[in-house]
Amino acid sequence: MNNYGTPPRIFVKGRGAELWDNEGRRHLDFLCGLAVTSLGHAHPAVTAAIAAQAATLTHTSNLFANEHQAPVAELISELIDSGPGQVLFQNSGAEANEAAIKLARKYQGRGRHVVVSALRSFHGRTLATLAATGQPEKHEPFQPLPEGFRHVVFDEVAELERALGPEVGAVMLEAVQGEGGVNPANDAYLQAVRTICEERQILLIMDEIQTGFGRTGAWFGYQHSGIAPDIVTLAKAIANGFPVGAVWARDDVAACFGPGDHGSTFAGQALALAAARATINSYIQMDAPAVVRNREAALRARLADVAGVDHVRGRGLLLAIELSDGCRGQRTGAEIARACLDQGLILNAVTPTALRIAPPYTVTDAQIDEAVSIVERVLEAR
Repeated sequence: MNNYGTPPRIFVKGRGAELWDNEGRRHLDFLCGLAVTSLGHAHPAVTAAIAAQAATLTHTSNLFANEHQAPVAELISELIDSGPGQVLFQNSGAEANEAAIKLARKYQGRGRHVVVSALRSFHGRTLATLAATGQPEKHEPFQPLPEGFRHVVFDEVAELERALGPEVGAVMLEAVQGEGGVNPANDAYLQAVRTICEERQILLIMDEIQTGFGRTGAWFGYQHSGIAPDIVTLAKAIANGFPVGAVWARDDVAACFGPGDHGSTFAGQALALAAARATINSYIQMDAPAVVRNREAALRARLADVAGVDHVRGRGLLLAIELSDGCRGQRTGAEIARACLDQGLILNAVTPTALRIAPPYTVTDAQIDEAVSIVERVLEAR
């Protein structure tokens, strides 16, 4: 089906921050499959864990446990560091957000079912997570969407407060809006939202699907503001490319789910969680947040010298290059991204005027210099 248009490349091999297509052309991957392969491609520890597990046990139903579930849940809880909590594994970010919405509804009960989220947010493409996504243009082909969702301007406390009636049971936010343009929330905003939610007994759900596991220079994006969410949703980088999602909730919220309330055939299977376990342990061993902060500084320093870059926004290695009008000429961000691809650099246009970059944490100074040089050449060729 024509969901993704005509693919411009067929990739057949990857190593670290590099990809090769079926014609042998090398590319620098500064998108990481949308912030997924944060350890780079074919990471040795993850590869070994998947191979060993595939040769031992791939799958049993969730009527039984496997040896990786408890250790991975414990690792996630330790990194979230928001008090005692429990984890439910999923297969993707959309499923994790779907589970979080159901969990909030069951916890709050009938009459407090409304979820407030932000305009320009992105929470998934299932019917419920699409309804939570604050992009009305994505809603229209699928109306009527499930009711119980409300959207407010991002990063504005007064706007949020005006939307909070007695029927609101949860607020769902991203610490950095990824698909919405790489827009970071102000730390004071998240602190104010946390206070308001506590005062009104509203659950705060932080969607860390694109920002989790060190991507912003902290283990999770909300940690920059020093808050403790009630529910956290995870996916993307959790297993370095193997499909895994998860929802974490504080103990009393998690306790409201009982047998049959939510489930998934494949979620939490041994093969997936072997990949997640190896990935998370690798992040811990390398001190991923510190590595990311170092790589961010190198990338920002190099971009500062590029003519035509109006500004760089974002956090850690989830950044957007906002392009000045003059350097773009008549070209859209998508056209500039395609020109970069043709010169061997993978990034994407997150808005018509901005390029999103999310390289692996293992990216080198030489690769940063090569990537920025490609951007320079493309912008000069206007």
